[in-house]
Amino acid sequence: MDVKQLRAIVTVAEVGSVTRAAELLHLVQPAVTRQIRTLEHELGVPLFERTGQGMRPTEAGVIMVDRARRALDELERARAEVRPTPGEVTGIVTVGLLESTSDLLAEPLVTAVARAHPGVVLRLMTAYSGHLQQWLDDGDLDLALLYNLDSTPSLNARPLVRERLWVVAPPSAGLRADVPVPFAEAARHPLVMPASGHALRSLIDAAAARAGVDLDVAVQTNSMRVQKRLVLAGHGWTVLPGVGITGDVAEGALTAAPLSEPDVRRSIVLATPRSGRTPPAVEAVAGELARQVTSAVARGGWPSARSEGADAPVDGE
Repeated sequence: MDVKQLRAIVTVAEVGSVTRAAELLHLVQPAVTRQIRTLEHELGVPLFERTGQGMRPTEAGVIMVDRARRALDELERARAEVRPTPGEVTGIVTVGLLESTSDLLAEPLVTAVARAHPGVVLRLMTAYSGHLQQWLDDGDLDLALLYNLDSTPSLNARPLVRERLWVVAPPSAGLRADVPVPFAEAARHPLVMPASGHALRSLIDAAAARAGVDLDVAVQTNSMRVQKRLVLAGHGWTVLPGVGITGDVAEGALTAAPLSEPDVRRSIVLATPRSGRTPPAVEAVAGELARQVTSAVARGGWPSARSEGADAPVDGE
């Protein structure tokens, strides 16, 4: 088993075609086919099957492609780390951002890293907290923002921000940032909610239980952007973190107000794996990400939030 074979199976899996993979790898098609067949012979199982839609990995192929991709990523990272410019932090860092924070943090983080550490290559992934945590545990991320998580046997969790959740409605509702909405009042409306089992949904369900109200869930989705679009289309109200609706409210596309009675909060942490050596590039990016979060809170770009450990009250309290 060699690197060329690993690159071959990963590329074929990604593009679904030996011919196209050969073009991308700057090889002739028989060479790519030979690399795959040699690896299949060594492993004793077929890795691909031909379908009307092209080459599709078998069950064994899916496992092998996943492991091969990770191995190639580690080799690429090692190459960057062992050949650095003296005094310069270099490497590849994969960062997980919560979907609700990506608009606020992605561009400033890329700018800050490019300025301070031009030898670092960033890969940004966005998803909900549960998915990001799984990717961290699987080794697909180097660090991530998660919420409502304490340190675990596999992850270190550094608290960064504590924020309130907001009820979000169409402009006609006239919600205001300085007039909190009791949970019971919000629950009188049909609600567009995250899917059951989602961490944000668990927070909302727990608040509903504390308020003694039943939720009229009109529709469930795993996308914050879909939640907002459905609210704008009149399918109901929703509950989201303030950081996820700042731009929409500023543009007048939505109105929002902090939830109260009870107010609902989430704590955002910077999570990194406990095991293994932490490369200097990962440490550098983690520091830049923490600074960007603190800066966003300080300049008021993160509604009703405060940095963890700060003495100042949350806005609106």
